[in-house]
Amino acid sequence: MAAIFPSIVWLRNDLRLADNPAVQAAFASGAPPLFIYVLDDSGKARAPGGASRWWLHHSLAALAAGLERIGGRLDVLRGDPLQLIPALAAAFGAKHVMWTRRYDAAGIHMDTQIKSALTPRGIAAESFNGQLLYEPWTMKTKTGGPYRVFTPFWRACQALPPPAEPLRAPRRLAAVAWNKQAPARVALDDLALLPTKPDWAGGLCEEWTPGEAGAGKRLLDFLDDAFLHYADERDRPGRLSTSRLSPHLAFGEISPRQIWHAAQHAAAKSAAAAHNVDKFISEIGWREFSYHLLFHNPELAQKNFQTRFDEFPWRAATKDLKAWQQGKTGYPIVDAGLRELWKTGFMHNRVRMIAASFLIKHLMIDWREGERWFWDTLVDADPANNAASWQWVAGSGADAAPFFRVFNPILQGEKFDPEGEYIRRFVPELAKCPSDVIHKPWLAPAKVLQEANIKLGDTYPKPVVDHAKARERALAAFKRLKD
Repeated sequence: MAAIFPSIVWLRNDLRLADNPAVQAAFASGAPPLFIYVLDDSGKARAPGGASRWWLHHSLAALAAGLERIGGRLDVLRGDPLQLIPALAAAFGAKHVMWTRRYDAAGIHMDTQIKSALTPRGIAAESFNGQLLYEPWTMKTKTGGPYRVFTPFWRACQALPPPAEPLRAPRRLAAVAWNKQAPARVALDDLALLPTKPDWAGGLCEEWTPGEAGAGKRLLDFLDDAFLHYADERDRPGRLSTSRLSPHLAFGEISPRQIWHAAQHAAAKSAAAAHNVDKFISEIGWREFSYHLLFHNPELAQKNFQTRFDEFPWRAATKDLKAWQQGKTGYPIVDAGLRELWKTGFMHNRVRMIAASFLIKHLMIDWREGERWFWDTLVDADPANNAASWQWVAGSGADAAPFFRVFNPILQGEKFDPEGEYIRRFVPELAKCPSDVIHKPWLAPAKVLQEANIKLGDTYPKPVVDHAKARERALAAFKRLKD
């Protein structure tokens, strides 16, 4: 009987079976697929934050269960992929290794090295676009360079043919027997991805269902409900008005192509949905733009896109940074956002902008401190979105909001959370505060505070900085930068 040589499917940020070109290519090769995940502890790539590690554990568990249901298996390894992938291919006699492309500098470098190691051995290493609608290098300005402004970038994307229909998931698999000569597998629990002492993930467990099935359900629930009033309510953090698909996208449990087509199909069935589809799809566009920026600017999370900000006089203010991280700035909308983040691993996008602006402009703390905090605490921490969004708020990025646009956290709260629903949910010590003062409790009459059981400086902090003075300080610093 002839030996069976499998095709290796190396899964990374594409933890799904449907619409996964690498999976489809493995089937097309005619060899049985061997599904591999490697926890990279080589130190060559940026390590995932705590919230991402929690999500990764549950996403891998869901993928493993999904594979088992159709007869397959997920094998997990730990170590340096540069050593493990060629060793696996050699042990199994594999002629093909497939994976979904990455666009960060460390990922690109490692994938290039692995291809160089496999090719001389007669092993075809094939990479596929399973993460984006459009490859970053294919979108060029009229002068042939990369885009720096979102609107013309997205207009150019929309002028292209629509994305192809999503690929179907395999219905039946045959697990490949493990070769004893291959590197040792590890149990998922042995990766120690989950927090233990203390276990801070209770809120994450309540909020999320990682995995491909969880992603599909969240998409369908969104299209059946919040999608119908998305454009009008997407900036209201007190309401369930957004898709909350970002962590599923970050781990590749769902593809942007699947989302694009599902949204278009929903819009074709309903006038209410059709009203919202362009606005919703444009958010996928911003994700595409962020990856375009990251690909062409590999140090986006470390260096200012606009180099003039290299001279900005950031403050080293450990106490203020800690107050911001803990949601104890004394500005309720900011504090609610940081506490939502700590409890659920997520923060509403409008509030992300408010909270980021406060750190950068009110406290004049380097945007990279915020980027690092989000990287550790967000379940949707993403190398492109996280860095590009922080630089956008800071004014140092591409197509960025100007630095002199300083969000007033009081007015922002009153505009987007007028009744204080969001604040009451995440800052319970203000739950009894009347709506007309909940965004500025330090201005409330003493009697009102007493009736609401609020003691400023005790049960709830006083503002760490005065808005007007902080704004003046930030603008003065920016003026000196321009000069």
